[in-house]
Amino acid sequence: MSKNKDFRFSGAVDHLAVKCENLERDIEEYKRLGFSVESHFEDWAMMRDSHGFGIALLPPGSKHPPHIAMRVDTMAELEAAAEKEGRPVKRHRDGTYSFYTKGVSGQIMELIWFPD
Repeated sequence: MSKNKDFRFSGAVDHLAVKCENLERDIEEYKRLGFSVESHFEDWAMMRDSHGFGIALLPPGSKHPPHIAMRVDTMAELEAAAEKEGRPVKRHRDGTYSFYTKGVSGQIMELIWFPD
């Protein structure tokens, strides 16, 4: 994370979360594009390409909002950014930790950390 105090937070783009109409069908289509399934739940699935970039598929009724996710390297970075944003860090069922906040023009941003 940058030491510049003007930065809200920084990280590398990890994934985009997009709406889908049919989760099972879209998982198969992303597989045909070279993605593999990293996580698969009834209300979302994470697909990864061979470079590690992710597409989170959000079917109707998913509790997750469409968003852009940025990955940080340490829990300390995540906690510092969450404090700056006034947001709680939450542990997710896939083992990651993150928080959501508003980004540029009100777009939803997620800052996420993957434990080793």
